[in-house]
This record gives sequence, C-alpha cells and structure tokens, in this order.
Amino acid sequence: MGGTFSLSLAKWARSSSPWLLHFNAGACNGCDIEVLSAICPNYDPERVGVLLKPSPRHADVLVVTGIVTNQTKDRLIRIYEQMPEPKAVVAVGTCAISGGVFHDAYNRAGSVKDFVPVLMEVPGCPPRPEKIVEALAIAASKLREV
Repeated sequence: MGGTFSLSLAKWARSSSPWLLHFNAGACNGCDIEVLSAICPNYDPERVGVLLKPSPRHADVLVVTGIVTNQTKDRLIRIYEQMPEPKAVVAVGTCAISGGVFHDAYNRAGSVKDFVPVLMEVPGCPPRPEKIVEALAIAASKLREV
C-alpha cells in the first residue's frame, strides 16, 4: 500500500510542477529570446509550477527551438531518452515545427516531430511568450492525465 501511495504522490508532484529543459536545436535565437522571456517573472510561469532545470534527468518537459540539424538530431534523441516518464515535448517556433525559412537548408535533418513525439506546437516566428506559457500549462495538464 505504501509503495503505491508514494508512487502516486510522486506522479502528482511531478505533474503539478513541471520542470523544463530548453534545447536549441539550431535556432536563430529569436525563439530562444521569447522562451527566456516567457519564463521570467513578467509572465510568471511559476504560477503553473514551471521551473527551468539544467539536466534532462530532472526535466519533465523538453522545450525545443529551431530546426533540427544533422549535428543536433542525435543529441535531441539522447536528451529525450534521458528524461524520466512521464515526459512531454513542446516545439516552439515555425522552424521547430516545419523548418520555416530554413526548410530547404542543406544541413536540416527534419522537424522535431520527426525524431521525438511532440505534445504541443507553438507556431510563430518568433511566437509570443504568452502562447509559450499557455502551451507549457497545457503540457503540464497532459502530464497529469498520463
């Protein structure tokens, strides 16, 4: 009984306070600036429990910006595999979703969803910080359902 209770308590705690890991797969830094703006006190993502963490082993949500290049695709997959379950991926920006202006670039390996399962996509070049916070809140609610 105690093991089941502690497991459900840990699952509730992780889904109520998702920890983020931000990964720049090859962005022009426009989306990165908006992601950093979204996690600052001005937009207060901590109201939904969001915290930025430096390690994939502690992260619940992977926020990916930019096109996935040939050099970063293996790193993206490795980071995703190192994250504990349940986990979610949020693709931020047009480049992460479809390639954007870099769609036909020689070094583009594909979109984020070609390599890892994406839960939420935040379109825009760059997207508004409010939309990023909204996507993070939705990802947190989806983690509760798992």
